Amino acid sequence: MKGSEKKIRRGERGSIMALSAVAMLSILLAAGLGIDISRFYLAKNELQNAADAAALAAASALNSSPSGITNARDRAMQEMNKYNFNNGTVSITEAAIRFSVNLNGTYVNFTDAYNSPANIRFVEVTTPQLAIPVSFAAMVLGTSKNLSATATAGLSVPLNSFCNFIPLSVIDYDVPMVPGQTYTIRADTGGSPSPGNYQILAVAGPGGVDVGFGIGAGVDACASPGETYYVDTKPGLTAGKVRTGLNARFDDYGGSQLDPALEPPDTNIKEGITHDQYLASRDPLNPNYQSSTIYQAASHPGVDDRRIVLIPIVKLSAYDAGRGTVTFDHFGAFFLKTKASGGSGGDIQAEYIDNRFAVGKGGYIPGGAVGNPLLATPVLYK
Repeated sequence: MKGSEKKIRRGERGSIMALSAVAMLSILLAAGLGIDISRFYLAKNELQNAADAAALAAASALNSSPSGITNARDRAMQEMNKYNFNNGTVSITEAAIRFSVNLNGTYVNFTDAYNSPANIRFVEVTTPQLAIPVSFAAMVLGTSKNLSATATAGLSVPLNSFCNFIPLSVIDYDVPMVPGQTYTIRADTGGSPSPGNYQILAVAGPGGVDVGFGIGAGVDACASPGETYYVDTKPGLTAGKVRTGLNARFDDYGGSQLDPALEPPDTNIKEGITHDQYLASRDPLNPNYQSSTIYQAASHPGVDDRRIVLIPIVKLSAYDAGRGTVTFDHFGAFFLKTKASGGSGGDIQAEYIDNRFAVGKGGYIPGGAVGNPLLATPVLYK
């Protein structure tokens, strides 16, 4: 019996070592597989972040015009190419950017969207396929894994809360406002809505300096239609500060305390043009792109749409003599056509915009006032 037991034990010699080697190999493979899968997740997240950023950048350019489609494409490509993966620059093509009227509708290519831009509200961006090398689990996963990401962004529901509006107002004379028509946003001495008031608001602060900064930079506040702001009107022409605040958007900083780096001018400071001409000047595919008849470059680095301002619209009956309160009936987007002149500045006028576009800042409050169907903000949907 003892001899037989010794023979059995001698036959089992080395089995533990073999089992240990197999177990160790399995553990190493599992660890390598986990490392490779973790790399895939990281790469996928980075790709998704790039796609999200590109889609949002594209959606922010949509403005119901051909130039909005062109700028959406260009912004998507520029944003995507800021990201590097596998030590190589990601390059996105025009074919990877598609447009749609509805979120879950048919997405079309750039050319189709450019030719029919009026109702385009969504942009879908897909990153190129990137081969992520497999380091440890090649026998299971292969030598590399192709990854890609897709994101969809678009314009939000109509906004009913507005931020960064300027402290001027447009008078509602109980006549429907007409998109494309020019309206007075600051009256001269002969056209004031009430004694002492010239359509200036004190929401940026009570002083003239506050008005100048508010016009040049936008009011650091948000408001909704129907809200009343106490001590909201700013009596007096305040011509100098209104002029310096507004003219800064035209690259004229004379007498202003505004900083071109913080309150930059528009990219196109040509006076006397319409909003449609302004959009045409920004579209490389338009025959009048940067034509001298509709385009003038700023000397300081400019920003698109600085000549587009959000302005509260107030009923004429809301204005009382002197300092008082007004109610914001609704909001509109206006295009500044000219700089303010010297002296009293006269009437300052702007064009009411009929394009649906992304204003950048604002929101929707459930149960709040009815939103403006022409104003939205870019939203990442999926």
